[in-house]
Amino acid sequence: MLAETICSAVSAAGLGLAAVTAYRKRFRTAARIAAYALVPLGLVLTGVVEWVSGTVFNPAVWAGFGLLALAWLLLAATRVVERRNAGRRVGGGAAQPAVAPGASAPSLDAGARPRPDTRTGAPAAPAEDFSDIEAILKKHGI
Repeated sequence: MLAETICSAVSAAGLGLAAVTAYRKRFRTAARIAAYALVPLGLVLTGVVEWVSGTVFNPAVWAGFGLLALAWLLLAATRVVERRNAGRRVGGGAAQPAVAPGASAPSLDAGARPRPDTRTGAPAAPAEDFSDIEAILKKHGI
């Protein structure tokens, strides 16, 4: 009963404000204020306010909202874990080759490092050609 009275008072105040605004020749703004002022009264007359007040003060409804939030969190967490693990798969999820029992597993960045020369044990020279970079550096006096 109190909620309906408050909504009716808010609507009456809004309609009064709309009348003052229309008196000042701001008709478009007055129409917009009147539209917003009629919303609480419409909610009261349709029974939405009574339904909301019954829902807000019912503990079973809050338990239902809590369960919905928990379900949403579980779904979001599984999606995050799924996306995080999808980036770790090699070859788009294909099975990795089996490793012999005595051999060590190859690392993912093994191809990125230069392999040592078998005769001297020193790392091999990089295969890239840096002549264009050297020309740019010489041009700028570096």
